[in-house]
Order: sequence, then C-alpha cells, then structure tokens
Amino acid sequence: MLKTSDSRILALIISAALLVLSNLAYIIIQLTTGMDLPWISLIITELVLFTTQYYLIKYFLERFIYDKIKLIYKSIHSLKRTKEEKRELKASSKGDLIGSVNEQVIRWANDRGQEIEELKNLEAYRREFLANVSHELKTPLFNLQGFTLTLLDGGLEDPEINRDYLEKTQKNIERMITIVEDLEVISRLESGEARPVISRFDIVALTNEVFEFLEPKAATSQIDLIFGNDHYGTIQVLADKEKIRQVLINLIENSIKYSKENGRTKVSFYSMDENILVEVSDNGLGIDEEHIPRLFERFYRVDKHRSRIGGGSGLGLAIVKHIIEAHNQTVNVRSAPGIGSTFAFTLKRG
Repeated sequence: MLKTSDSRILALIISAALLVLSNLAYIIIQLTTGMDLPWISLIITELVLFTTQYYLIKYFLERFIYDKIKLIYKSIHSLKRTKEEKRELKASSKGDLIGSVNEQVIRWANDRGQEIEELKNLEAYRREFLANVSHELKTPLFNLQGFTLTLLDGGLEDPEINRDYLEKTQKNIERMITIVEDLEVISRLESGEARPVISRFDIVALTNEVFEFLEPKAATSQIDLIFGNDHYGTIQVLADKEKIRQVLINLIENSIKYSKENGRTKVSFYSMDENILVEVSDNGLGIDEEHIPRLFERFYRVDKHRSRIGGGSGLGLAIVKHIIEAHNQTVNVRSAPGIGSTFAFTLKRG
C-alpha cells in the first residue's frame, strides 16, 4: 500500500519534472524570440510555481489514492463499525489520509483475527461441552435400558431382582434429573436471569444449617464437620442467602466425597476489610497441580471413575464459580496430593 511519504516523493518527482519542462520551455522561447528575461524574476517565479505544483499534485494524488482505498476499506469495515470508528474515518480526510486508512485497515484486520480466534475457541468449547453432556447422560440411559430389559425378560416376576432393579432405575433417573437441573441453573446464571437477591444474613448460622443437612452423609464416611474456630459469633454478609447455601452445600459435599475415612471438613472465616473470606478445607486426597486450572469447568473430573460411582452431575464446582462471580466476588482453590484441599471464596461484609 502506498504510504503518505511515498506520495510526497512522487509529488516531488512530478513537480521537478514540470519545473524542468518549464525551464526547457523558457529556453525555447528565448532562442526563438530573442527575449532575455531577468534571472532573479525567473527563479522567484519558478520557486512559486514549483511549490504550488508540489502541493497541488500531492493533494490530488493522495485524494485519488485515498478515495480508491476508502472504497475497499468501507466494504470490509461496514460489517461491524462502531461510532468511534466512523468518526475516525471521517476525520481522516483532514490529516494523514493514506496513513490513517492504512492504520485503520490494520486495526480492522487485527480485530477480525481476534474474533476468529475467539470463535475457534468457542467452537472447541461447544464440541467438548456437547461430548461431555452426551457422555454424562449416556451412562444412566444405558443403565436404565439394561434394567428395563432385564425386568421385561422375566426379572419383574423374580422378587430378588425386581425391587433391586427398580431402585437402581430410580437412582439413575434422579441422576439425569440432577444433570438437567444443574445445567439449567448454569444457563440462567450465565444469561443473567438468575441475578442474586441480596440480603443481610449470618454466614456462620447458614453454615451450621448446612452442617446439619449434610451430617448423615458425613457420618456415613466418618467425616467430622467442624468450624475453624468455636467462637466466631455472628458474621453478617450481604449476598443471596439461598445461592450461598448452594455454594456451601456443593463445596462441603464435594469435600466429604473426596475425604479419607475418619477425616474432617473445616469451614473458617477471615476478615478482609470490606469482605469476608470463607474457606472450606479438608485433609483428604488432595488434587494434582495439573488439574487445578480446570477444576471449575463443566463436567471436569479429576477422578472420573470414582466421581461417577459417587453420583452427582459433575457441575457442582462450575455452579459455585458462576454464583460467586454473579456476586462480583472471587473463588479459588489450593491443594496438595495426600494433604488435602482448600476452596475459598469472598463475600461482601454486611
């Protein structure tokens, strides 16, 4: 693409050529007519003529090139142009015409390159997501098919089989319902439909309620549910109480699932100026560092075999992340294999 500096050089060459032609014309006139014009007047005239020619040629040259380029630029840029970009295009006629268009075309190309890269990432995410959903639903569906066929082949009349298989069928149906409901929750959180309903409540009291709710499951695995301090008292926060209840249930339930027998799950609270830091820690199996960056992704499982046996949708941590981010807060995790894991999130102090 021709730059402004190139157009100046071209204008200078053309002006010089015209000056040479004017000098030749002067010599021819002098030889044919015998006229003898003063050299000083001639030099001044030629300087004025050269300067005028230079700027006129430069202007019309740039104008011609700019108009041609602008047609192309408008065509490729008209698909998505902001008001700011329109103002820049209009203002470019007042300054460095070709340089301005060149700069904007480069910017346009970079923006489109970024959009293409984002679309590729979204497409890869979509493929992975569909594959995960298909895999998660396929397992209970195949189980249901096997149980049903067994019952139809005579198992329904066998009292040792029929009730057992019906109970297993019910568990697989519940698992499918859980997956669908959790997907709906995430979809509503991402679209902004499930906005937090902020209220002031005691996070310590809410945690105690969650402890009581999950106590039977913890007792089965011989896991103790404890507070980091027996004297927390009342800690008021501003958040959506029911959504934070879901966050605590998901994190504590996850901790119970991956803890060692006779282990413990501890919830602690720390003051951070305007926020309260909530930590859910355990002394369980821990997580390898390579898995930590993807823990909050949908359906991502560290131990795929064990986690599917334990049930669940594989969406618990993804829901936690979306709920906390909907509160404009942060959630993170630190873990070490054989030592345990700590999930921490912040809430605004009440």
